Amino acid sequence: MDVSEILKHVDHTLLLQTATWQEIRQVCDDAIKYRTASVCIPPSYVKQAGEYTEGKVAVCTVIGFPNGSSTTKAKEFEAKEAIANGASELDMVINIGWLKDKEYDRIEEEIRILKAACEGNVLKVIIEACLLDEEEKIKMCGIVTKAGADYIKTSTGFSSAGATFDDIRLFARHIGPGVKIKAAGGIASMEDAEKFLLLGADRLGTSRIVKLVKSEGTSFGIAKRNGVVKNG
Repeated sequence: MDVSEILKHVDHTLLLQTATWQEIRQVCDDAIKYRTASVCIPPSYVKQAGEYTEGKVAVCTVIGFPNGSSTTKAKEFEAKEAIANGASELDMVINIGWLKDKEYDRIEEEIRILKAACEGNVLKVIIEACLLDEEEKIKMCGIVTKAGADYIKTSTGFSSAGATFDDIRLFARHIGPGVKIKAAGGIASMEDAEKFLLLGADRLGTSRIVKLVKSEGTSFGIAKRNGVVKNG
């Protein structure tokens, strides 16, 4: 798979608590240079990043992050403010406790409310798959589909594990028409990035892929002459 094609699916991400504007600005510069799908940054930097990038890259931010236990009203406010500040993609975290309590209608309604707050922009739903069993993951595929979200997303990257190939296979079997998949957390190699895409992911939440490209590809088997990832 062509490296530039992989980059088109990357949400170039910096969500660390210690992130400074200088670091966010560098992530924005890299996202523009390498033509990633978006730059995914904390809500407090959305307006500044939007003004800085001048529409050259989509600005994505997170809602109810990373635990998902904020009230729906608080998430709705976050979403509306992020859109007003210039975000065009929102990644929300579900209330995992509600899922464990089988409060499926509450989760679906919250997703619907946040989708409405997006005003036609993209909503990705983070289910933190590492904390769920298979039945819960399948249930969330159905809820995300019914609620009208654009993506189901594996992970925040701030819990006990990130994306797995098995989860992408599972999602691909159970999501409904029109719902896409985002793999996030722990995607550390071009080979893994390519495999996630081939299994059915449409987006990759990662900071490492651009870093690998910036290192000129020598450490991950890219043929520089034709930009093709070598496997095996």
